[in-house]
Amino acid sequence: MINDPLFILAVIACFAVLGILALGLGGFARGGDFNRKHANRLMRYRIVAQAVAVVLIIGLVLVRKMGGE
Repeated sequence: MINDPLFILAVIACFAVLGILALGLGGFARGGDFNRKHANRLMRYRIVAQAVAVVLIIGLVLVRKMGGE
C-alpha cells in the first residue's frame, strides 16, 4: 500500500489539511493583525484541501474494492 501513488497523494493531502488547520488555529489563538487578514482565507483553503483529501480517500477505497492495486 505504501507504494501506491493514490495512497501517497491521500496522505499528502491529509497532512496539507493538518498544516493549514494548525496555521489557522495558531493565528486564531494569537489574534491580532494576522488573524484579521488571513482567517477566512485559511478556512477556505482548509475546506478545499479537505474536499481533495476526501475525494482521494474515496477514490483509493473504490480502487481497492474493485481489486486494482
